[in-house]
Amino acid sequence: MMGRKRAVGIAPIDSFDTVLLDLDGVVYAGPNAIPGAVDAINRATERVPVGFITNNASRTTEQVAGHLRELGLNVTAEQVVSSPQATVRLLAERVSQGARILVVGGDGLRAVLSEVGYEVVASATDSPAAVVQGFSPTLGWADLAEAAYALRGTAVPWIATNMDWTIPQERGIAPGNGTLVSAVHTAAGRMPDAVAGKPHTPIFELARERFASTRPLMVGDRLDTDIAGARSAGMASALVLTGIDQAKQVLAAREHERPDMILGGLDELFEPYPVPVERRGVWECGAARVRIEGIDVRIVATGDAPLNLLRAACAAIWASPHAIHALRVPEKIYA
Repeated sequence: MMGRKRAVGIAPIDSFDTVLLDLDGVVYAGPNAIPGAVDAINRATERVPVGFITNNASRTTEQVAGHLRELGLNVTAEQVVSSPQATVRLLAERVSQGARILVVGGDGLRAVLSEVGYEVVASATDSPAAVVQGFSPTLGWADLAEAAYALRGTAVPWIATNMDWTIPQERGIAPGNGTLVSAVHTAAGRMPDAVAGKPHTPIFELARERFASTRPLMVGDRLDTDIAGARSAGMASALVLTGIDQAKQVLAAREHERPDMILGGLDELFEPYPVPVERRGVWECGAARVRIEGIDVRIVATGDAPLNLLRAACAAIWASPHAIHALRVPEKIYA
């Protein structure tokens, strides 16, 4: 007897008109490329436009592109969509062009604001019309203090490029811009008026316009920024398990953080994607099968690919009325 046909979709690269990639944890970690990423991206650029979306405001888009070229990618600065670029749009809605802006951040942020005509200042005593804050590894206490002095007890607009709590580095996970914004928030007694980067929509809207895309795919390694942001912007998303969030996190993903696809690496953009399907209470993905009995997540068949087991389990858990913390999940699914 012939076995049942399994649901296998087409390759992701054939389903979208643009691929948008996060950088940290997707393309590289620190100075080094994620294994296999460069070959996959070069291959992708032969099929569709590829853009790079980054919340990191410490470098200019040309510096980012230069880093990518050093890794072996043929990239121009125009392909890099940055949170400073999205910040400019938010700033234009609040202050006039040419206004003084107190910048707490790196060269990338200062350069973008200067290019569009704002006067960049570094002290609250310069009476800035707004404060813009972005990540830089060289920021110190004095920089954060100037922002707090300018903001506390005033109506001066405050825009953060992003609120990432952490940033992946070659040596591990380090504090991100969200941590630094939190320090200013504590001293200033207020929150930013707007945020430009992921998961907020301005950076996604800018990317969609930049590439004139109607069917973009956002590929990222973080559920709370890349995936949640893509969903908010009405984009399809894929979580790649080469950075921050891993199997445990995706199993427990909240509804607004659930990716359309789960990939082990960027090379899987070219492989037919196995779509999880439900048959009589059993979720199947490839040869892997999972069902939920009461509060127990049961492995019916392990299959021949751990990633398909994870995909099937995610589909079952996400369709369940039970919260993840109320379920018993076999370690084999997320180990």
